[in-house]
Amino acid sequence: MFVITNENTKAPIKVWLEDESKIEGSCLEQAYNLSQLPFLHKWVALMPDTHTGMGMPIGGVIAADGVVIPNAVGVDIGCGMGFVGTDIKIADIKDIATGNGSFIQSVVGDILRNIPLGFNRHKKPQSCMTLDTAKSEIDKYARNPELISEIETGYFQIGTLGGGNHFIELQEDDEGCLGIMVHSGSRHFGKKVCDLFHSKAREMNQKMHSGVPDHYRLAFLPTDTLEGAQYINWMNLALDFAAENREKMMFAVKEILDKHMIKLTDIQYSYMEEINAHHNYAALENHYGKSVWVHRKGAIRARAGELGIIPGAMGSYSYIVEGLGNDMSFHSSSHGAGREYSRTGAMETFSTEEVMLDLKERGVILGKHNKKDVAEESRFAYKDINVVMENQKDLAKPVKRLKTLGVVKG
Repeated sequence: MFVITNENTKAPIKVWLEDESKIEGSCLEQAYNLSQLPFLHKWVALMPDTHTGMGMPIGGVIAADGVVIPNAVGVDIGCGMGFVGTDIKIADIKDIATGNGSFIQSVVGDILRNIPLGFNRHKKPQSCMTLDTAKSEIDKYARNPELISEIETGYFQIGTLGGGNHFIELQEDDEGCLGIMVHSGSRHFGKKVCDLFHSKAREMNQKMHSGVPDHYRLAFLPTDTLEGAQYINWMNLALDFAAENREKMMFAVKEILDKHMIKLTDIQYSYMEEINAHHNYAALENHYGKSVWVHRKGAIRARAGELGIIPGAMGSYSYIVEGLGNDMSFHSSSHGAGREYSRTGAMETFSTEEVMLDLKERGVILGKHNKKDVAEESRFAYKDINVVMENQKDLAKPVKRLKTLGVVKG
């Protein structure tokens, strides 16, 4: 970790990378903007997977005194990870032949057919405790009628993956056991909430002559205002929706796996305890003797002893980690490998054929309806996850390493 303080910073910027040359210019500029915020508590923290985001860097963590910043949470509120391990030995199932290829191929194919991906959603409304609770407390949300329809729409989106870097993976740990990992968020719900309240924050900041330039794209809402309270209500609803979304998909994948295990083997097996955690959110926490709103945009909470999930790129390694409770990062660590290339840059640099050949050589089964944009998620478009882990060894320690066997993408 090193610290940046210069004529562009009002508060220090703490960076978990080797040196400043490892930060892209636009990301550094966003960090400078964050350091100028009048309500910033202590400093800006940049995780080793940091790269340019909308207003705030992805892989960025700030603590704010008395305000919330919609763009410092982002449009995919509650995006995060789910994981469950098993005691199923890959060696016992990898050579099983099915009518749809290998065991892993067959499971991947079933996931692809049964879980809506990309812009797709369920044709019929699904059960959702989060949305049922929201409807029973509708007065809490009634001041934002433009978002109420998202509650009804959510019944069709719960248990769906989405696109981009979201995935469902079948993985193998270093002990040779099977694991399931899910990466998804609040679908369109979170985007609608972010866009509405970023707009409200801009209007409020202009009226109050806030001093935070509009071009920073960091418009804020004081938490003691009606608008601030409304954003927190909707953000928390989106967080709960995102967590339940991952739970639903994990349940569906486990059902598919159970079906194949019962049909094709006589192996007795069990699931471990599930982990389900966000990496795009704001939460009221106490740091350095003050209750502040910690914004983690592409970062996980890593309190001492707390388990977290840090995925690598498609076809590489992912990690289950234990937090070390580092105060300087506000008890945070990276949320993944972090992009080396933008989506457009990856498409221009890597061909579909290259990516598919790489996956084949690594023995990875890909489930994807349209492979034309697969280069966006090439492992070469991301930073080396092992370098990321080395750079944050004072933030979190690995407790399990997992390699991709099969992956489903939107």
